[in-house]
Amino acid sequence: VQLQASGGGLVQAGGSLRLSCAASGRIASFDSMAWYRQAPGKQRDMVAFISRLGVTTYADSVRGRFTISRDNAENTMYLQMNSLKPEDTAVYYCYVNRGVGSYWGQGTLVTVSS
Repeated sequence: VQLQASGGGLVQAGGSLRLSCAASGRIASFDSMAWYRQAPGKQRDMVAFISRLGVTTYADSVRGRFTISRDNAENTMYLQMNSLKPEDTAVYYCYVNRGVGSYWGQGTLVTVSS
């Protein structure tokens, strides 16, 4: 499975961005998908998770501002990020768990200016 993340960029605090993660395989068959992020000097943390059945989980820091979704027909996962804060600045990675293996995308940089 190959994952291509895109949609990052520079945005002012309070703004919005939508990240996309295009997969080479049929995401409908994936056990779960998620977005992680890693800020400079910090560990990589999960931001949002979505199961095969569409059950979602969010980190406390983004709940109510971010929305994860998946389009099985397009084999793409999304992360809609609203009300962005400077502390959301990080490289965002998409992640897939197929059960028999897991895969990471290459990351897309999100920078939120104050």
